[in-house]
Order: sequence, then C-alpha cells, then structure tokens
Amino acid sequence: MAQTFAPFAPDQQVNVAEFAVAREAGTLSTLGLGSCIALMLYDEIGRVGAMAHILLPHEALSRERSHPAKFASTAVPLLVRELQLAGAVGAPVAKLVGGASMFGTLLATGGVNMGERNILASRRALAAAQIPLVAEDVGGDYGRSVYFDVATGVVRVASIRHGTRHV
Repeated sequence: MAQTFAPFAPDQQVNVAEFAVAREAGTLSTLGLGSCIALMLYDEIGRVGAMAHILLPHEALSRERSHPAKFASTAVPLLVRELQLAGAVGAPVAKLVGGASMFGTLLATGGVNMGERNILASRRALAAAQIPLVAEDVGGDYGRSVYFDVATGVVRVASIRHGTRHV
C-alpha cells in the first residue's frame, strides 16, 4: 500500500510500490531490488529526501493502479509533491538504482526486459519533470539493496556479487 510516512522518522524501509520521505536525518532503504527501480529525490538545501520502489514503467501494465509509487510515470510527480510537503526549498536531484535483468536467458532474442523498461521510463519521467539525474547504478543481472542517507544525500548500494559502493 502506497503511503506517506512521518517526514521525521529516523529510518524507514520502502517496500514494493511504496514510498517514504525523510527530513534532515535518517535512512530510507529498500532491499532486494531486481528489475525494480529505487528512485531517490534529494533537496540538498532543505536536506529532504524521498524514495520510491518502482515496480513497473507505467500504469497500462497493471490493473491495480491505486499506488502511484508503483509506476515510474507517476512516482516522479508523487515524490516532488511529497518533498514540497516535507519542506523542500531547493530544486531536487535524482538518483536511480536497480533495473536488472534477473532472468535474461529467458527473454526472446531482441526482447526488452522489464528492468530496462523501468530504467528508460524513470529517465523519461525525470526529464519530463526537469529533474537532473546525477547518479545511477542500473542494469546488469544482479540484485541490489539501497540505503539513502538523507542527512548527506549519499546512496549506498550493496550487492552480493559486486560489494558495496556509493552513488
């Protein structure tokens, strides 16, 4: 269920099709991303951050459309609005993580996997909202977990096969 969490909660886990917002401190995290996307928006001036766990590129791919964080096309405007409600004062920047092709060998030759579709849709939604994408760790064939430190804007990405890195 998509929901807004208390803006000042210290640490929050964001599950599939959900989002969270934090201000000044705390970590927003999501675990076990495969083809899904973790989209983070950050206002450095106000130290306000938001994360959505995107499952699909757009609403046409699902009968259940009541969770705007579920889709790249609706998650971006949702997070922008939530940042503003939480006190953002600057222009946000974005970071993307995920979009893996977890079962690439099962795709028909030349087929576009859901991870790649999620990456492209997220980039398009950010461009439409004129939000700069400043970092990403996307694609590949492995899962990731994401930890977004709202105090600093640093995103830590952890994976079993590729260790830990910051974006």
